[in-house]
Amino acid sequence: MDHLEKDSPTNNGEANKKRHKEQPKSSSESVLPETSEKIRTSAWITLAILGCTLLVTFYGETMLLPAIRDIIGDFHISYSTSSWILTAYLISGAVMTPIAGKLSDIYGRKKMVLIIFIIYIIGICAGGLSSNITFLVIARVIQGIGISMFPIAFGIIRDQLPRDKLAVGVGIFSSMFAAGSVVGLAVGGSIINNFGWHATFLSIVPVAIILWLVINRFIRDNKAESETPISLGQPPSTKYSRKQPKAAVKSASSIDLKGAIALAATIASFLLALTYIGNSNNLNSSSTQITVVSLGLLSMGSLTLFVIIEKRAASPLIELSLMAHKVLLPANIVILIFGITMFMVYQTIPILVRSPQPLGFGGDAVATAMVQLPFMIVILVFAPSSGFIVSKIGNLKPTVSGTIIMTIGFFSLFIFHSTEITVAINLAIVAAGISLIQVGAFNITMEYTPLKFSGVSLGMSVVLFLIGSSIGPAIAGIYMQTHQELAKGVTTGSFPSPISYNLIFLTAALISALSIMLVIILRRRIIQSQSTLKLEMEETNMKQNARRDEAGKND
Repeated sequence: MDHLEKDSPTNNGEANKKRHKEQPKSSSESVLPETSEKIRTSAWITLAILGCTLLVTFYGETMLLPAIRDIIGDFHISYSTSSWILTAYLISGAVMTPIAGKLSDIYGRKKMVLIIFIIYIIGICAGGLSSNITFLVIARVIQGIGISMFPIAFGIIRDQLPRDKLAVGVGIFSSMFAAGSVVGLAVGGSIINNFGWHATFLSIVPVAIILWLVINRFIRDNKAESETPISLGQPPSTKYSRKQPKAAVKSASSIDLKGAIALAATIASFLLALTYIGNSNNLNSSSTQITVVSLGLLSMGSLTLFVIIEKRAASPLIELSLMAHKVLLPANIVILIFGITMFMVYQTIPILVRSPQPLGFGGDAVATAMVQLPFMIVILVFAPSSGFIVSKIGNLKPTVSGTIIMTIGFFSLFIFHSTEITVAINLAIVAAGISLIQVGAFNITMEYTPLKFSGVSLGMSVVLFLIGSSIGPAIAGIYMQTHQELAKGVTTGSFPSPISYNLIFLTAALISALSIMLVIILRRRIIQSQSTLKLEMEETNMKQNARRDEAGKND
């Protein structure tokens, strides 16, 4: 970890020595790009257009949420298997995000955004034509590749924003996620009731095509697409020269496919084990135990192989040294946790609302949308405002507050979820906490990442969020599949029992409580880091004063 400490916000080479002379106000100034203090008009335009890609994508995702119960019935699948409707999408995104980030460094960010957007459009067309769960999961895998364009798009925005306005950009960009979710839920219930869930995919296609044309016409990438940076860790301005050795060129243009395959195998086998546990009627049978143990060993073996590959890779998928950084590690685990809890909600609420009474609320797709709508609206309101809050008071306080609020919301949801209104109110509380965590934690990772690893670190944080998001639905699916009852007046099928929802919300609350302990550790380490920076600055100033005094005596 010594090389990371040397490249940390407290000491970043010659550029940092110059900043020590200028006595920066905070450690964040040493890792974010130097730009003007005001946001240019072109940056606002870029932010708006690329933000719309996020809006359109999550418009389609949240439109599908009220239909989960319909898909279970149409394809005759278990609740545990239904978690793959979300999980397949998120695993694909987790694996492709770092690969796409590397490709964007080789071929240009704008070009990769356009290519990935085309793949996403193909995926949503396939989803609209799905006739069985296998076809739908494959379509969702293709759609998941679309997630990988978001860190690349934010990289384009990040290059155009002043460093002191970066939190504002994160907040606004994140608010597009919430805006798409709000529109998707508001419209999705009606579309599903009137036209069926297949229409939730097909309705996005014309809008996505128009947006692709707008990006192609109006977005400009600051990085010259014809030139390739020396490596993923290099600053954007560093380009190849003719004197670059062939080994450096090969390292920079290499893609860690072995690492990607190992990561995909690790996540998929782990989640398959969870799904098999949920679908099994007899966990005590030898065949079930052998299958689960085999999948568990496969997951552990793949993880070990992934670590070995990443240590040896010239351009690793995930920079393992960053994972052990004393500030980045707890911040990334917090991001992982809110991904788990957030998507546990996404998987659970539609089934709770649409299950017949007294096991659920007996609502339709519109009712499902209305219960989840406050959650999305609060995120829409809080996301941009939390960006302004972070830019004024820093990253730490909002992150601490967010974990506390989120935990309170989940414990309240665990205790009070007997009516639609209580569920909606508690989801709004959870959303307020998540909004603060989302902006604060991601900004902490960017602030305390050495400049040469900034792109890698952002991609890694997104991957961990997506991994958490893929685990959340699987956990919820297991609880709902293993605790079921017959509903009065319903002759076909059984439904998740009240105890399954108690277990889901309690699990989310306990996991959220863990995030509070993590931010306490994070706070202590950040304070220590800032103290170290202050001492180094004072030592630097003392040396400079001594040199001036010595020069004065010589004169």
